[in-house]
Amino acid sequence: MSDQRLTHIAEDGSARMIDIGAKPETERRARAAALVRMEPATAAAVARGDGPKGDVVGPARIAGIGAAKRTWELIPLAHPLALSFVDVEIVVDPDTGLVTVEAEARTVGRTGVEMEAMTACSVAALTIYDMVKGLERGVSIERVRLIEKTGGRNDWRAE
Repeated sequence: MSDQRLTHIAEDGSARMIDIGAKPETERRARAAALVRMEPATAAAVARGDGPKGDVVGPARIAGIGAAKRTWELIPLAHPLALSFVDVEIVVDPDTGLVTVEAEARTVGRTGVEMEAMTACSVAALTIYDMVKGLERGVSIERVRLIEKTGGRNDWRAE
């Protein structure tokens, strides 16, 4: 670690919010993903839209979008952002029992939207669990991760 430091830690060791006031506004974009693993029969019900609570994908998408907009209320040191775009895509593979959630968030601002994209994926995945728990309790949410981010000091992409 060359010049890396924990940016949310004050000199006295307490947590602090970063002052972004002097940073320039730039276009910011982040994409994130999560995997939801379940039995193929459960995934088939999700794909058909006939889970115990009805359609699973639509409510999960809306929950993810809403969560991205409220990230600052959920993550203690996140800044409130005026998001210009949020989308959540959900792909169901009934053969493998894998549901892939991908989210994208965009803004023009002084800080990135990585947490918004990852929060969208997390809440969409939790919603999927909630919608299918009547069929299966062994569903797992795996590998919530950032795929890429652009804007700000540097761009980043998972390899």
